[in-house]
Amino acid sequence: MSADRRPLLAVLLASALLVTLVVHLSFVPRYYPDDVFTSGLALVAGWVTFAIVFYAVGRLGSDPQTIPNMRIADIGVALFLVSVLLGLALDAFGFTPAVIIEAYVLPAIGIYSGLALLGWSIGRRTEAINEMVR
Repeated sequence: MSADRRPLLAVLLASALLVTLVVHLSFVPRYYPDDVFTSGLALVAGWVTFAIVFYAVGRLGSDPQTIPNMRIADIGVALFLVSVLLGLALDAFGFTPAVIIEAYVLPAIGIYSGLALLGWSIGRRTEAINEMVR
């Protein structure tokens, strides 16, 4: 990576991390019990910024010689989707977060791990393609 892009990626990393924290700590708790639609939108916005954080980490932390495969991104997408489906299944069987919040810990870990793997993998791949183009 050229030295002139590193500060921009560091700014992207810091701002995406800040937005992720603000959304997850401010907006989701404010809207969750009363307005499910708005809290869902806030949660999805937090997920996107969380993936962008790991995209920036993947770009900053990689120095690839060849193009990396996207197997880790596939695992991340699969982990994300399975975790979302597990959370929806828990809700469908009557285990809502209001009843038993502890049941949602495993799906939450899977969602955030999947997003981290996806963002990191895309960041590594983008950096490798940019190095090849130069």
